[in-house]
Formats: sequence, C-alpha cells, structure tokens
Amino acid sequence: MLLQEKLINVIKEKCENDPRISACMMYGSFTKGEGDQYSDVEFYIFLKNTEIGQFESSDWIRDIAPYGLLFYNEFGSEVVVFSNLIRGEFHFQAESEIEVIKTFKDTGVFPDTESMFIYDITGKLKPCLDYLNGKGPERMTNDNVNFAFNNLVNAWLMGINVLKRGEIARSLECLTYVQKYVLQLIRIREKNVERWLNATKNLEFDLSEKAYGEYASITSKLDKEELYRAYSNTLDVVEGLVLVLADYYRFDINLIFLKKLHSYLTNRS
Repeated sequence: MLLQEKLINVIKEKCENDPRISACMMYGSFTKGEGDQYSDVEFYIFLKNTEIGQFESSDWIRDIAPYGLLFYNEFGSEVVVFSNLIRGEFHFQAESEIEVIKTFKDTGVFPDTESMFIYDITGKLKPCLDYLNGKGPERMTNDNVNFAFNNLVNAWLMGINVLKRGEIARSLECLTYVQKYVLQLIRIREKNVERWLNATKNLEFDLSEKAYGEYASITSKLDKEELYRAYSNTLDVVEGLVLVLADYYRFDINLIFLKKLHSYLTNRS
C-alpha cells in the first residue's frame, strides 16, 4: 500500500470518528486512477456550521501524521508537507457550503465520483458528486480556440518586447504563457482536451510524437539566442495550427498577421 493510501485511510477514519465533521470528499489523482508514490492527497472537509468558528485545522492535520510545514497558498488552500514529504491539500468549509462541489463541473471530467466520496452524515454529498458525473465542459469550441490564439499572441508579443529590451528572465517567464496556449491549441488539434486547464500534465503520454516535438521546439533556457529561437519556432507551430484549425473553427488570427509577427521578430533594432 502506498503511503498516500495509508494517509487517505487515516483521514477517512478521523472523519468518521470526529463529531464535528459533516462530510468529506477527495479529489485529485487518486480519484482518477492516476495516483502513485509522487501524488498529493487532496480533500474538502465540511464542518458542522456550529463548529467552523472554533475549529483548529492545524491540530486536526497534526493528528493525521507528523508534518514539517503547514501554510495557506495563494489560492487559499491549506497545504501541508508531511514529514515523509508527501504533500496534502485541505479545504475546511462549513456544511452549509457543501454545494460548492457543483461548481467543480466546469473544471474538467470526473470519471469516478464514487472514489471521491469519503464520509457524509448530511445526505448532501452524494447528490453533489453525482452532479459532477458525465461529460466535462466542451473545450473544442470557436470561443476556446479564439481565446487561446489571441492570448498566445498577447504573451508572445510581450515576451519579444521584453527580450528586445534585454529583460531575458522576464521573456522566459512570458514564454511559459505562450507554451500554455500553444499546448491548448495542440490538444484541440489532437482531440485530446481532457487536461485543458493543466495542459502539460501527462504530456509525454497524451500527445503524438510530432506534437511533443513541436512543444520541445518552443522551450528554452535562460539564454537570449535560445529564446529568440523558441519565439521564432512558436510562430512556425502556430502557422501550422492555423492551417489545420481554420477548417473547423472561426478565429481572428490569420497568416497575414503571423507574417507581420515574423517581420517584427527578425527586426531586432
């Protein structure tokens, strides 16, 4: 049994034996059949409304297993790094907020909502999880394609401008946004959009060899000439995407505009 699975079992038992807990659900890799020794454990834990004010999450988490670090990340999630270096993510919310679960439907596909169920005394958790069943949001749309192309150009132009200014590190940061939108468009072309919001996840297995090579061509280390090559290769990849996707989608960008970007790139003055 993986250490993560042992932690999951401990958390389930704690919920069952804690009268302050109304419901608990798990999300992430272990609910999608993808959990391994490198995966996080991630939970929403709903407390009785009368308990939320005095509940000490740090004490509750400490009883799961020893940890070396506990903090709130920039998204408001409570993150714990256990002593064995397994990462956990916890959201403690009032029972009255349990229907927040339904908002997850817009984030992706949930192939096995039964595995997300940990504990419930309210009778409300299963209906919320059942709501997540079925197909995820439609990603292969005109709006999504146009959004990805337009934001790609925005990030590309900013990256080139700061590169020409001599801000190499900032240009490398901009390139990560360029890569994100290129990957979303590649996933649409390859009809592999389940990981739309986290486009690099499982990339080595999701994409064709050609597509993976395209992605590799738009990566760079912190080097001015490598960055220029990556930005130049991006335009070549985007041109190919425009030619393919134009048969199926409507979007603003066209080859004439891409030619202007090529000219702007080659003019380093």
